[in-house]
Amino acid sequence: MNQTMIIDALLLSLQVALVATAGAGVAGTLLGRYLARRHGFWPDLLDALASLPLFLPPTVLGYYLTILLGRNGPLGAPLQELGITFTFTWIGAAVAGMIVAFPLMVRSARIAFEAIDPELERAAELDGASRLDRWRHVVLPLARTGLAGGLMLSFGRAIGEFGATLMISGNIPGRTQTLPLAIYEAFTLGEDSAATIMALVLTGVSIVVVLVGLRLGRGRGEAQVSR
Repeated sequence: MNQTMIIDALLLSLQVALVATAGAGVAGTLLGRYLARRHGFWPDLLDALASLPLFLPPTVLGYYLTILLGRNGPLGAPLQELGITFTFTWIGAAVAGMIVAFPLMVRSARIAFEAIDPELERAAELDGASRLDRWRHVVLPLARTGLAGGLMLSFGRAIGEFGATLMISGNIPGRTQTLPLAIYEAFTLGEDSAATIMALVLTGVSIVVVLVGLRLGRGRGEAQVSR
């Protein structure tokens, strides 16, 4: 495995993780906001379903994604007619990364929103602030640290995704081969030096993500103490 293939795998991993994090960030923030304000059987069921990717084996997630988004799947077939293909493409890898990162974002967002004093929103509403204004000027500023931490966790989970990515996107060098897949291939081929280099790179990225997430969490805790 040459240097160009390693760089391509790294760049593709970053691309996939960024897209996956963006998707998980938007969807997870909205669902976390909903779950923070709702209680009962149906919200709990929705929360349980959103948490499933944390417990299901990645190959099972990949199987479900392939069935749904495959060329003959209930979602994949109509999208295929629009020119959108998920199987054996980096887009499929991004969807897999988004699915596995989604529960982390939902949980982080829910905790962040639950920590906001409802009286602050009510006071803004009484002052005439619209729902959008309350969201922009009250809710998001107060939850931003928790949301940022959720985004970092989502990015770290997405960039390390392996099983579901392999199931839906395959392992095509230069097209769908992310860094975890490249490490696996190098190891199976006996290219230990290449596998070691890529493993160290991925480990370094993960350490940076964890450090940033810890600093964000510490900053949130200090802000709560100061209040």
